[in-house]
Amino acid sequence: MPKQRDYYEVLGVGRETSADEIKLAYRRMAMKYHPDRNRDNPEADAKFKACSEAYEVLSDPEKRSRYDRFGHEGLRGVSLHDFSHMGFEDIFSMFNDILGGGVFGGRARGGPQRGYDLESSVELSLNEVADGVERTLEYKRQDYCDNCKGSGAKPGSQPQTCRTCAGSGQVRQGGLGGFFQMVRTCPTCGGRGRVIVEKCRKCRGTGRQIKQQTVTVKIPAGVHDGQAVRLSGEGEAGQHGAPRGDLYCYVKVKKHPFLLRDGDNLLCELPVSFAMSALGATVEVPTLEGIEDLDVPAATQPGDTIQIRNKGLPRLGRSGRGDLYVRIVVEIPRKLNKHQKQLLEEFRQTEKKNNNFPQTKSFLEKLTSYLSR
Repeated sequence: MPKQRDYYEVLGVGRETSADEIKLAYRRMAMKYHPDRNRDNPEADAKFKACSEAYEVLSDPEKRSRYDRFGHEGLRGVSLHDFSHMGFEDIFSMFNDILGGGVFGGRARGGPQRGYDLESSVELSLNEVADGVERTLEYKRQDYCDNCKGSGAKPGSQPQTCRTCAGSGQVRQGGLGGFFQMVRTCPTCGGRGRVIVEKCRKCRGTGRQIKQQTVTVKIPAGVHDGQAVRLSGEGEAGQHGAPRGDLYCYVKVKKHPFLLRDGDNLLCELPVSFAMSALGATVEVPTLEGIEDLDVPAATQPGDTIQIRNKGLPRLGRSGRGDLYVRIVVEIPRKLNKHQKQLLEEFRQTEKKNNNFPQTKSFLEKLTSYLSR
């Protein structure tokens, strides 16, 4: 019997992930693997069911607690539902409480639905972040069917008003004595208010078909890791003339071999010998523009930082650049030849005759005071 996958792994989240983040993770997975978007991919249905099952458990506080403590064994005897019959609208209407029709587009009851947003990503180097770049994105999206122009109906015919809900998209069921009523999505039209009698053969009545899309995205200089550039109207097609969704291009910044980002500033650790730190020296330091000379002052201490102005990254949406901070790391040689040992021994003999080590002197004075108590 195959081993059942961890629910957190299925959704691609960690065990400390919040409930809202789990909803968003499920939404992305459901959009990616929904059978309506993967008619030619038999594996998508199984993946869609797996992520739906994982979401049902992790979105329920009690089930999640049992799963966290006992794993899959803790869910024995617990009834899990099957979401595989649900359409896009039924799935994504669950997210209005946290999305509110904002970033990802909510469900507009009683009217055409705005197209769903899509996500993509690009990986940039620090040099590309400094300059800003243009990238070409290729992706697939649900678009209007070429045959029926998005209506879902056979060319020459028109969708008809749903008789079950009279076009409202909702039905009401009366409770005890008619006092309580439950409103739910119309089972006949799926909340659309209209039914297609003669379906388009190409899209099977969905009004949608998968199309390849190519767009160019401009990444501004100074963008941060994890930020997104929005391409308005490049998402999926809306219903019956409603606006398209948007495409969000998320940025991932690759690690630089020498430079570490800190906001708009850059950090660099520079190893120097103890002789160079004591006597001073001119050394080469890496920057985004290439190698530059840096003057290390005499008596530079380990951990001292030298600031190079305007050698950081552009400030996103503002003028100017950050700075480059070079942290000095004094390297002690692991092996010395005979002549080096002789020179250092002579230097050590002079240490007792001068006061060039104030930190050592202060430490010894404190130690003497401590021991004399």
